[in-house]
Amino acid sequence: MFRTTILASLLALSAAVPVLAQTMAPTIDQPVTITFYNYNLATAGLGAEATQKLINEFMEANPNVTVEGIGYSSADASRIQADLAAGLPVDLVQTVFSDLDFSVNNFGAQALEDIAPTDEITAHMSGMHPNGTKLGVLNGKTYGLAYTFSTPVLFYNADLFRAAGLDPDAPPATWEAVKAAALAIEEKTDAEGFAGGITGVGAADWLFQGVVRSNNGEVISRDRTTLKFGEPEAIEAVTMLRDLYDAGVYENYDFAGALDGMASGHLGMYLQTSALQGSLVKGAEGNYELRSAAMPRFGEKPTRPNNSGSALTIHTTDPLKQRAAWELMKFLTSEHGYTIITSEIGYLPLRPAIVTDPNYLAGWIAEHPLVAPNLEQLDRLEPWDPMPGPNYRQITKTLMDAVEMAVFGGADVAATMADAQANAQALMP
Repeated sequence: MFRTTILASLLALSAAVPVLAQTMAPTIDQPVTITFYNYNLATAGLGAEATQKLINEFMEANPNVTVEGIGYSSADASRIQADLAAGLPVDLVQTVFSDLDFSVNNFGAQALEDIAPTDEITAHMSGMHPNGTKLGVLNGKTYGLAYTFSTPVLFYNADLFRAAGLDPDAPPATWEAVKAAALAIEEKTDAEGFAGGITGVGAADWLFQGVVRSNNGEVISRDRTTLKFGEPEAIEAVTMLRDLYDAGVYENYDFAGALDGMASGHLGMYLQTSALQGSLVKGAEGNYELRSAAMPRFGEKPTRPNNSGSALTIHTTDPLKQRAAWELMKFLTSEHGYTIITSEIGYLPLRPAIVTDPNYLAGWIAEHPLVAPNLEQLDRLEPWDPMPGPNYRQITKTLMDAVEMAVFGGADVAATMADAQANAQALMP
């Protein structure tokens, strides 16, 4: 374990910026402006400051390039669609992985192999985790470069665990243990037991896919032609969540409510994207001890976590803009880029070597053990499967509405999920 202090680590990070600007030779020899549609820029507490910091550093190192950051909602691509229809430049986009298929077929995402030399692409991806880079490949070409990346993490309040007679050094590893721990917290403290980022307004299906897979089920077939969330393994997974709610330990919080519950110290456990680590750490600071654990499993079945997050996609067909966008992509996903993305936002570093490199994340990792489950899950990560066709968002909404009704609405689980699967299958291409 590294003993580098957080102060020394932060000093090292801040010192790296001028060195970077001096050693990174500008590669664009004429003025160009590119737009960068980025959902972190639009979301308070999810990395707007760190993202803008990286953009500013890139422009300092590349004075001929102006990057116009444009915030948009990851839950709704209507801003991009409207701007394209209006003839506005959409050059580089932070594309949610579930939107990649639609982005290629409807928003004109360009294959990297058609923009940059193959050896240059290969050299840049060297050292990046293959579980990330393969997610941007469709039909044999790389349309998206893995960018911000996270896995489901069980955040928990160690102080509440102690008050409830639980061992904070032995967090729940199974859903059965989550239920038992949540019941103890509800009975022995004035706090609530558990909340999950699985459902809620605007919730995507990324976390739900991982829950179902961990019960050896699927939401969609491997060839992405047949929906499977009405089959027994998925129904069992939803039934487990319903059981937590019926037991009075699964709080039906919205996103803001769950964050407030954790920040105030009135929520024992929260299963959510590791990208919220920065916000949760700030909320817990001075209030209680925040810890994290891996995603819970079903009995002895190994968990099969999948990712949330995004890829970077180039949409412009202008060669100069393409080159500028590619240079920005390389900068954002460099060793330095991932150092900022991980330490200041909470996403995974998709360059594993920097985790133990004192020039990058080693000191920070030593001071921030919350990231450990996230790193461990990266090695067994499975992809967030995008729904195919133009109705992909409606298919996902049909699925997630059914999950909410089955878990929180009192509906029959098996019938609700089967009906939703049939309705959604009719929307498939």
